Amino acid sequence: MSRSLRARAFGGAMSLTCGAALIASTFTVPAAVGTEALPELMREADEEASVVEVVVADATELDRLVDTGADLDHAVHDNPDGTYTAHVVATPGEVAALAAYGFNIGDVVHDEDDTEAALAEREATISAARAENAAFAAEVAASAEVADVKVIRADYYTNFGQGYLSVEAKWTNGQNSTSTLLVERDSGPGTEIGSGGTQNITRFVDASVYMYHRGASTVSTRPDKIRVTSPSGDSVVVEVTDWLPIEGDSIFGPNYQTDFINSYLTPTELYQRIHDLQAEFPQISEIVELPYKTNGYRRLAQGLLGTANANRVGIDSKAWGHEGGNGIVVSTVNPGTANSPLNVSVSGKNITVSLATNASGAVTSTAAQVAAAINASPEASDLVTAYTYRGNAGTGVVAAGTATLTDGLQAPASVSREPQTVYALRIGKVRDGSKMGVLAYAQEHAREWVPPLVTIEAAERLLRNYAHDGKTKQLVNNLDIWIVPSVNPDGGHYSFYDYASQRRNMTRHCALTGNADFSARNSWGVDINRNYDTYSRFDGYNGASSSCTSDTYAGPAEFSEPESRNIDWIAATNRNIKFSMNLHSSGNYFMWSPGAYITPGRISAPRPSLADEAFFWGASSRILTEIKRYRGMSVTPARTGPISDVLYSAAGNSGDMLWYKYGIYGWNFEVGTQFQPPFENANPAGASAHAESQEYANGLIELMRVAYDLDKDHQKPSSSVVSKPSATPGMIDVTFDVSEPASVFYTLDGSAPTFDSTLYAASGVREGAETITVPKGTTINFFSVDAAGNVEKNYRPDGKGKNYNKTTVK
Repeated sequence: MSRSLRARAFGGAMSLTCGAALIASTFTVPAAVGTEALPELMREADEEASVVEVVVADATELDRLVDTGADLDHAVHDNPDGTYTAHVVATPGEVAALAAYGFNIGDVVHDEDDTEAALAEREATISAARAENAAFAAEVAASAEVADVKVIRADYYTNFGQGYLSVEAKWTNGQNSTSTLLVERDSGPGTEIGSGGTQNITRFVDASVYMYHRGASTVSTRPDKIRVTSPSGDSVVVEVTDWLPIEGDSIFGPNYQTDFINSYLTPTELYQRIHDLQAEFPQISEIVELPYKTNGYRRLAQGLLGTANANRVGIDSKAWGHEGGNGIVVSTVNPGTANSPLNVSVSGKNITVSLATNASGAVTSTAAQVAAAINASPEASDLVTAYTYRGNAGTGVVAAGTATLTDGLQAPASVSREPQTVYALRIGKVRDGSKMGVLAYAQEHAREWVPPLVTIEAAERLLRNYAHDGKTKQLVNNLDIWIVPSVNPDGGHYSFYDYASQRRNMTRHCALTGNADFSARNSWGVDINRNYDTYSRFDGYNGASSSCTSDTYAGPAEFSEPESRNIDWIAATNRNIKFSMNLHSSGNYFMWSPGAYITPGRISAPRPSLADEAFFWGASSRILTEIKRYRGMSVTPARTGPISDVLYSAAGNSGDMLWYKYGIYGWNFEVGTQFQPPFENANPAGASAHAESQEYANGLIELMRVAYDLDKDHQKPSSSVVSKPSATPGMIDVTFDVSEPASVFYTLDGSAPTFDSTLYAASGVREGAETITVPKGTTINFFSVDAAGNVEKNYRPDGKGKNYNKTTVK
């Protein structure tokens, strides 16, 4: 679909949503207990982070947890009693803060298998769900022939060789009753329903609104048909479809080479790897230096004097640690005489503060006075800045002590401390913008070490197979492929060498009156995937924080960080890019827009059109099938879909920016089940960076094949009207049938349809197309256009064309 068509399709919804955003422009986290001021979530540098379980009562409470800025590791699952269990990366101090907010803290998660959990699915628009429920109930009430239960999906899939049946169904009384629905299955074609066993599916309620019943069960044989029965006795029989079937061999040739990953790679090593590749294959690749350098893997040298908040003094060097800040020594000394004044002296890199004493010789200098004296000394203030501890009044008396300033950074000298250029590897025989573009980028979140390996594996496969594999040559000759293995190199280096749980970049935005001291150094940085300019926190959307110590900190402004500006620059200056993959971990999800909503009310960013939703699902099936081909790992149906359906709101994420701002089909991988799994695993089905790099590289290459196929698609779609009598006398229910994923534009007033006409829409998330009810005798004029921009019958939708489709329903 062209960008102009997508803008037309989303125009009205976008204006309504942005209007709502103006009303809800600021988020607050309500206190759950008491009225006292609640603590801020912040990590002290001497605390170790763990993954802990937090149990919340419902989806509203889950949103409240997200709003605290808690660092969710993507594992959230619903419990039989309707509660949710979230896994949060937290230090003991953060756990105490969450408890003060009224959250129920559960077990610490030790076993890596325990970190994998099913995410609760959620609908993005609650009002739409209510309307769907009401429409279904009205349909049942109007006709005795319509069952009060309908099946949304019935999927058979295998995961590591085990068969599963996943069923989603809706019941008219699901809002009011907690009863389960009975699913009976046959044991194959021609067998009796029930012979394959039964299972119960339970209802899914989100924000107090019933969505549907769902559940999955292991099966010994693939069922052909199932029967779903409601508590009233109504039932419906449907055929089971295959989810991610694998048919035939790989499309690549027998000499196709894979498996180029041998270990984890730091950002420095990632960049060296793509430079080496480009040097080896200069005819079909180039290195692109992205325009915005990062702040760098560097910090000011810091120290703390004192032990209690009231008598602590924070010290920051004026120079970066590696440029002279490291090794500055600040000492407070008792002069040992009575009535001595407060005095500051400097010798080289040594700052000595002689504390004031009273008539009895006791020290009287407070933290506030010491900080002021250091800052007032021309020689000392050339070297350092002093401040009281985290905004404290500093009334405590300072004791004698010494602080040796350090930036605390542990990486070897081979890791540059200077502002870092972010590099992209551009692959393609033709790289002038005339070919279909595909963007793959990883490590927006620093601690996610596996996703960069996926991009390197894919790059190696493209370049090393080009000379001898026809399918690879087809991709490289016809696509313009951009690979950014590390968007956030500063944070990546910090995660490797200093603090493994680092999510953000390293830039400190905290004021000196806040959490800016040395002990807070593991709490700084901006969540790059919350710093973009589309449906962001600054527009009033949920899932990003204004706190400079939150792991979902959106930054002081949209695009405040060079890392996010680089991704925007790639999209803005290369308008041939039509596909993207944002690689993250963990959880084994596959998602797309919308990725953000407003609470309360779950006011979602605009949903894709029916055609685009169908295209997302169809392309996803291809991509996920190739992932499964490597070792049988299935990304399940429940973990596939729009971000705000299968995860939670993520305001200001890059996928939404690429989709809504630039019209790029953007997907998001959540690779594996943990951030830093063992590189190898004796269990073939276990968490393994090596295996995950291979299976998801399969998927990334398949995305490129999807792009290639769309670019070469010149087949025009066809569309037709399907009609049946409505439950309302004198009315007809109408749907459109299309030959492929395509948008249908139609009129009911006899006029020629154009791109400004009504766009046929989806009735709801995961439920297919809407039903239009019109009077008998209505003439419907319509045409279709597919994702490649092919218009049915070569019709000119400018209001002057005549060869549109015309049907009169009777």
